[in-house]
Amino acid sequence: MRVGVVGTGYLGRLHARILTEMPEAEVAGFVETDDAIAAEVSENLKLKRFASVDELAREIDCAVVATPTITHYDVSRQLIEAGCDVMVEKPITPSVEDAQRLIDLAASRGRILQVGHVERYNPAIMAVAPLLHEVRFVEAQRLGVFVGRSLDIDVLLDLMIHDLNLVLSLLGQRVVDVRAVGVAVLTDKVDITNVRLELENGAIANLTASRVSQERVRKIRFFSREAYISVDTKEQEVKGYGLSGRTIVPIDIVVKKQEPLRAELEAFLACARTRQRPLVSGEDGLAAVELAIRVAEAIEESMRRFYPEDAAKRR
Repeated sequence: MRVGVVGTGYLGRLHARILTEMPEAEVAGFVETDDAIAAEVSENLKLKRFASVDELAREIDCAVVATPTITHYDVSRQLIEAGCDVMVEKPITPSVEDAQRLIDLAASRGRILQVGHVERYNPAIMAVAPLLHEVRFVEAQRLGVFVGRSLDIDVLLDLMIHDLNLVLSLLGQRVVDVRAVGVAVLTDKVDITNVRLELENGAIANLTASRVSQERVRKIRFFSREAYISVDTKEQEVKGYGLSGRTIVPIDIVVKKQEPLRAELEAFLACARTRQRPLVSGEDGLAAVELAIRVAEAIEESMRRFYPEDAAKRR
């Protein structure tokens, strides 16, 4: 598969580097608006820089879009209209309307549209997914230090959207109630948030995300009648316990460690070859954005009630 990369910031460079190491991929080149970054990518990865998305699209079968979120729709649309399959980084787009337009366009053109919710391809998540039955409670912590990236979006679309996608895809239930609080700390957008989701079957998900913490934490815990499973996606480690009568016994869960981004890219290229629906489709990306918007509205409502001055500043 001849593949290109559009956007070679921090994440785009990771995509480009991994693709150059994959025997099933022939990297035609990349598009980058920043001359200094482009020179570095060309030098380090020995890749050709293309002047535009249209120029790159003529030379490839598929592409990875890792540009700022606000440009996802326009860049992905150009590629799909040119006949390319697309993997667009999360979130698929900032708005529900643009996400739906991309989904409809990809369907009408017979193109693969995959969304980069990389945690679904994390080996630890892949190992526990078949074991999750009748989950009653989910607790997730996604904490990161401030790095000054992705400041065009808030922590919901930057970090928490991973866990929103995990809750929706792994539990398979509709969210019926959303309660949330959030605080802007180092930016003019929400940097820390805590969210409580109630699902249609009565399950509860308690999610916390921060991009201004002192340490990097990626943990999610699942509680059901059958088992308690704790996942550290950063370390790709899993601990599980179940009931045998009235005795708590460990569950043996094998995790075959792999770079999640590589697993995601391998899956994308396989879908492009076989024309199979991706594990994380455009519809999955849309569902995560829809839920993120509901969470954002709940945060705004909370701020209006308890911090009216801050809410007024945000408007």
